[in-house]
Amino acid sequence: MKDLTIAVVGATGAVGVEFLRIMEQRHPDLPCLKLLASSRSAGKRMTVGGKEFVVEETTDGSFNGVDVVFISASSAVSLKYAPIAVACGAVVIDDGSAFRMEDNVPLVVPEVNGADVEWHEGIISIPNCSTTPLVMVAHPLNRVNTIVRMVADTYQSVSGAGGALMEDLREQSRNHLDGIAGSSPLSNQRVAFNVIPQIDRFQPDGYTFEEQKMIQETRKIMHCPSMALSATCVRVPVYVSHSAAVHIEFERPMHPEEARGLLDAMPGVKVVDDPDRGIYPMPCDAEGSDDVLVGRIRRDASHPNGLVLWVVADNLRKGAALNSIQIAEELEARSCLKPGLMPRGKSGIAGR
Repeated sequence: MKDLTIAVVGATGAVGVEFLRIMEQRHPDLPCLKLLASSRSAGKRMTVGGKEFVVEETTDGSFNGVDVVFISASSAVSLKYAPIAVACGAVVIDDGSAFRMEDNVPLVVPEVNGADVEWHEGIISIPNCSTTPLVMVAHPLNRVNTIVRMVADTYQSVSGAGGALMEDLREQSRNHLDGIAGSSPLSNQRVAFNVIPQIDRFQPDGYTFEEQKMIQETRKIMHCPSMALSATCVRVPVYVSHSAAVHIEFERPMHPEEARGLLDAMPGVKVVDDPDRGIYPMPCDAEGSDDVLVGRIRRDASHPNGLVLWVVADNLRKGAALNSIQIAEELEARSCLKPGLMPRGKSGIAGR
């Protein structure tokens, strides 16, 4: 990685800051970095690995000589600058939803489908931060006992909507404790001391776009286009880490102990499961951790072939920034920073 030039678009945002923090942890001998953002943040100084960088405004000319571009901004920014970066010879790792469901764009969680990076055509997408932990726990189970159906109900932190909503939660919490009513200017709803059963806009079928993303992305990443899936995504007054109650129906029964063993052996997953001692994953445990935490593994009382899991992960790390760095590492390890090494359909799910 130290020989690469990496541009970070959205460097001053919550995910961009986490990207730089993880980069200096995993690669202290830093690659050459270009920190990019909007005109509002241009000129800001940031320190990474003891070195000071000046944030530049993102322009059409920002990507000359760049090997990897990480974009964590709006879909409009991705749609504008990703093709320009690719034309300059860079590979783009995009954190947004702009390209995720495009047939020629790999959607990658390296521990699950790392080989898919081999057929990229210049752009690789990172899944939604609620999708990543779901496929991380589903993948090792599905390899030995095919999943027929999954239902995921998520409890998503405000950092999933960016730093502005995190500040809203702080202000609303103070105001509410002082008896001052108020709502978030971002959603016109109160986030503090409340739960909101809507993330993103509603679709005609009654699901939100966030829920639709989880369904479509899970199928694509796991190469299971016919898997039955449902999701309900809820915003909760937690600053960092997304949680999910996951109900999985398999082709045949699976004992919870078998599931614990499979999950414990999965890279990037940590079993935290001793309910009798009050030990189970919580958002405060996952914050700052690279692992997806899973616990409360039990039989589903509603189906003989079912299990229920409780899953928690830091949405800024494994849900976004860490996953993008792991994709860059995967590209380098497979010597496929440049596109066109392998046609789509020749790579496979890791471990199969």
